[in-house]
Amino acid sequence: MARTLQGIIMSSTCTLGEMMIFRIAQTIPDGALAFHGFGSPLVQLAMHVAKRTHAPRMVLIAGATYGVNPEPPFLTATTNDWTMDRGASSSLGIGELFDLAASGRLHRMFLSGLQIDRWGNCNVTGLGESLSGLKLPGGGGGCNLSCDVGDLTLWTAAHRCPPNKHGVRKFRIVDKCDFVTSLGHRAADGTPRKQFGHVGNGPQWLVTDLGVFDFDASGHLRLHALYPDTTVEDVLANTEFAPVVSDDLTVTDAPSQKAVDIIRQLDPMRIHERELRPEDRQRSFEIRG
Repeated sequence: MARTLQGIIMSSTCTLGEMMIFRIAQTIPDGALAFHGFGSPLVQLAMHVAKRTHAPRMVLIAGATYGVNPEPPFLTATTNDWTMDRGASSSLGIGELFDLAASGRLHRMFLSGLQIDRWGNCNVTGLGESLSGLKLPGGGGGCNLSCDVGDLTLWTAAHRCPPNKHGVRKFRIVDKCDFVTSLGHRAADGTPRKQFGHVGNGPQWLVTDLGVFDFDASGHLRLHALYPDTTVEDVLANTEFAPVVSDDLTVTDAPSQKAVDIIRQLDPMRIHERELRPEDRQRSFEIRG
């Protein structure tokens, strides 16, 4: 039954966007120094959910403003808005942020791409042979940070890729990126990340609209958990390669009512739904507890 909290209509279910926000938030440990970069309302909300629930001692560095532990009243339409810096205890310069990463003191960052491959490499540079196709925005420092930040959480809300009228799928989770903008567990030539001696550990989690993935000991993408309305067959059909499937594959828990309340209070305009396909905005799950 629906109920009202501070003027917001609540229900016994959550949306896919709220599920993804919660799962991204769960990848942030308490006490972590975490940075979200530009662009994604899913990630912005996830960081605030984490800090207001299971990770009160995390240090949140906001994208664009580099504000430390801001407390914005609501999510704005763009990360490059000083409303998102409101209540910050201080601010960093961009050089200080990169110094934190290079010295091993930046614990968590969030990256995505138009392509994400089996080793967690991401491409936001360009598509096609010799980048002759679509030109993308570029990494904005993601190359350096992917090498230096302690652990990475990857995400995409476009894992599902229905075939076009010719029966062809344009995969987001690919066998190999056309260009490696940010480094995963193996370089484009197959060299393992460990041989480069980078400070960071590389990708730890990937959260998509079809499930939650981790990486096995070799650095290969592994299906860790499904959503209540997805199957292994869904994942296989929408992935260009066959991911490893965990021996302990589970159906992921839905967020708590508290987490959903926080999301809806911070995002009354539902800005995060812009990242989702229209069909996925209709998906819903029972709220835990």
